[in-house]
Amino acid sequence: MTFFKHVLQKINNTILVRFLRKKMVSKIMLTAIFFVVIFFSMIASLAPQKYELQVGQKAPEDLRAPRDIENKIETQRLIKKAEDAVEPKEKIDPTIQIDIKKKIEKFFENTYEIRSLEDITTEEKLNRLKEKDEINLNDDELVLMLVASEKHLKNIESYIYEIITQVMSNGIKTEELEKEKKNIENYFKGLKDFSEKIRSLGSQIVNTSIQANRFLDVERTQQKREEAKESVDAVMVKKGNTIVNQGETITREQLQLLKDAGMTKKQGSKDFSLQIGVAILVMSAQILLIAYMYVFNKNIFESLPKLYLIFIIFVSVYMVAKTTYDISFFIAPVATAAMLVGILIDTRLAISINLVMVILLTLSSGNHIGFFITALIGGTVGACSVTRTHQRSNIFLAGVIVSFSNMMIIIGLGMLNHYEFSKIAIDSLYGILNGIFCAILTIGTLPLWESAFHILTPLKLLELSNPNHPVLKKLLLEAPGTYHHSIIVGNLSEAAAEAISANGLFARVSAYYHDIGKLKRPYLFKENQLTSENPHDKIAASLSAMIITSHVKDGLEIGAKYKLPQEIIDMIEQHHGNTLVKYFYHKAMNEEEKEQVDEKDFRYEGKRPQSREAAIVMIADSVEAAVRSMPGPNNEKIKNLIDKIIEDKLSDGQLDECDITLKDLERMKASFRRVLMGIFHERIEYPELNTKKVEVAK
Repeated sequence: MTFFKHVLQKINNTILVRFLRKKMVSKIMLTAIFFVVIFFSMIASLAPQKYELQVGQKAPEDLRAPRDIENKIETQRLIKKAEDAVEPKEKIDPTIQIDIKKKIEKFFENTYEIRSLEDITTEEKLNRLKEKDEINLNDDELVLMLVASEKHLKNIESYIYEIITQVMSNGIKTEELEKEKKNIENYFKGLKDFSEKIRSLGSQIVNTSIQANRFLDVERTQQKREEAKESVDAVMVKKGNTIVNQGETITREQLQLLKDAGMTKKQGSKDFSLQIGVAILVMSAQILLIAYMYVFNKNIFESLPKLYLIFIIFVSVYMVAKTTYDISFFIAPVATAAMLVGILIDTRLAISINLVMVILLTLSSGNHIGFFITALIGGTVGACSVTRTHQRSNIFLAGVIVSFSNMMIIIGLGMLNHYEFSKIAIDSLYGILNGIFCAILTIGTLPLWESAFHILTPLKLLELSNPNHPVLKKLLLEAPGTYHHSIIVGNLSEAAAEAISANGLFARVSAYYHDIGKLKRPYLFKENQLTSENPHDKIAASLSAMIITSHVKDGLEIGAKYKLPQEIIDMIEQHHGNTLVKYFYHKAMNEEEKEQVDEKDFRYEGKRPQSREAAIVMIADSVEAAVRSMPGPNNEKIKNLIDKIIEDKLSDGQLDECDITLKDLERMKASFRRVLMGIFHERIEYPELNTKKVEVAK
């Protein structure tokens, strides 16, 4: 055994162990472990089973879609069909017609100008017209332009403009150009008012001038195709639908669906995308929770045991909730975490933890909106319902409230989505069972969390307040005066704590145990002395002071022996602070030389009160003892005494290390007076009964 102890001591002294014990390192490790556990849990839920599959292979089993998947091949087929159905859009270029008319108009103007020249020959006119001819007519046609009558030329010119307008206003495509030229020839052949040569000339001028002016509008056509593409809805295979039946030959389209679903091996890119997404979401949830604790619950953030407790509760409830998915989302006992954290630590933190857990579970469940709303509200209701619960039956009542909340939300969502009555009824039943399940888990595991992490809950405090507790029973039997003093101090403390919004139950119960150190030598304390003889009259004041002050140290030993919660033990240590035992100090000053009396020998060695509750118990302890020894207590005397005691504590610095305010002290004074006047009220003095005058009926 000694060898093993030596080995353990060596391990504890290693650099690695000392490094891991550092608070910051522990927090980082806890965060990392939380991330790993939740990350792989979500991946296991979201990543489908993978198979070695190929086209033409028989399906080993019914392969169902793990989520909603787009059938990309079918979607693309519909898109192509829609795009092909779009007719090409065309546009007419109006500038071409205008340019052609301008060119012909210029040609006729030049012709008329040259024809008007009288001092040159026809041959010279022909040469000049050739130079200005942009229509590319032959010599015979140009000569005809020079010799034909002006009337015929002007008439044919008007017909040329008319046919160009008629033909080109509707637009001519390149492939239609030859056809239109033949139509133009036929048009001019039908003009019987002109000679054949003039008709041929008009036809030639038009046909050599016209161009295609109707073209494909690429931009508009593409726009229409995009509109047609956007109008096609993606073809989806719904979650749970069969992609391939067992024994069916796998087609190319089915294999693509299985690949898109991530159900085939060697789909690393798909898995990588899923893993990155899950990692981002889990880290975001962690950051949210850590930031909340750092800002609003700094004391919890700095407490490693409480962080461990939150981690274990979160992961445990998360895993239990996931295992119930196959039955129904609505039976997942998510509210258990909120109820446990609400009882053990803090209600607001419980609501935040519930929010984070619900988000992560919703993502794992395929974004089930009904589950999200029900679990979010149910967990919040559960956390609020267990706030300051003082009985285990209250936890069951909280579970019933959660059941009712779940049922109402499920019915509301069912009616909103027009679900069948049978589905609403079944889901509501699961919601009711959920609340009961949460209550059972909370009640069943609460003692485990209390004992494992030494959490002092209201329920634990009530157990400690039971008069049959071994310490209290021993105190009652062996130090009855101290016991009754502690009960009154407890009542004073609870009333004062409630007056300043402190923890009244904790103040009362800790007051019950604050003087248990007197069990070691009960007869040396005034309240337990049944006779007028006082042992302190026979011993030195310094020894008396040592005996009196040692009851704090003795109380710590007894508290540790009976495994009292650390908070109660802290209260025992702090309830006197380092107060001076004035009576024996002044007695020593009178008995001995003043130079030989050291004040610190007459002071308690405890810590000053670190909390408001400890300050309350300290003052209540002094007030009760002083009032009990006061002759003829009345309201004025009690008021003055309370004021003096609190003033002494302040001047001695006993309240310097707790966050109690002067306003709190005024409220405490009023509370103390009210309770003490109820205890030490004036009684009517009844006349003494003369038994001799009493006649007994026979």
